[in-house]
Amino acid sequence: MYNLLAKDFKLGVNPWYLAMPVLTGALMLVPGWIYFLVLLYFCWITIPSMFAGFRTHNDLMLASMMPVTKKDMVKSRMLVIVSLELLHIAFAVLFGVINRYLYPDFIYYFYAPTIGFLGLCFVMLAIFNLVFFPIYYKTAYKHGNAAIASITAAMLFAAGAQWLGIASKDVAAVINDTGTGHLASQSTILIAGISIFALFTAAAYRMAVRHFLKVEL
Repeated sequence: MYNLLAKDFKLGVNPWYLAMPVLTGALMLVPGWIYFLVLLYFCWITIPSMFAGFRTHNDLMLASMMPVTKKDMVKSRMLVIVSLELLHIAFAVLFGVINRYLYPDFIYYFYAPTIGFLGLCFVMLAIFNLVFFPIYYKTAYKHGNAAIASITAAMLFAAGAQWLGIASKDVAAVINDTGTGHLASQSTILIAGISIFALFTAAAYRMAVRHFLKVEL
């Protein structure tokens, strides 16, 4: 497993991808922006570029020559992607905290960078994982359809969630409360979001393994 992770990080994770969480996370400092876009840049830029790189380097052939199982190949790849997702979230949280100190009285039309919003971000990435990996591992080579489907699903969730916050004053009041008035509700949303992320990603792993076992290497 260690060798697989080392291979994936060396072949697929360009140092630029490690800088992306900082650069995109800094967009949380823009007051009143649509903060879902901060994490969507990971889906739009990093994922297509990474998997195109894996394909260019004949990663599937290299991995098939290693003394590893197909399950380990899927697990290592997903661990790399999930690690990058969590890194993006970590920097988004960091800059979101700074945002709240810079603009304590700002009135948000879109969602504010709160604990509740963070829970919604976990759900968005959970949906992305659930769609992307099972489709990708039908071939473990072509990533285009998987990227299009998963990005579309994540964007639809983000658009729907953001529309709900605009259309419903009650929802906006809960998510956008930067004080402690709705802390319990926001904490519940965060815990639910993390749980959904874990469950969906685990389900994506099981489906991806099932598909990959049928692929001839």
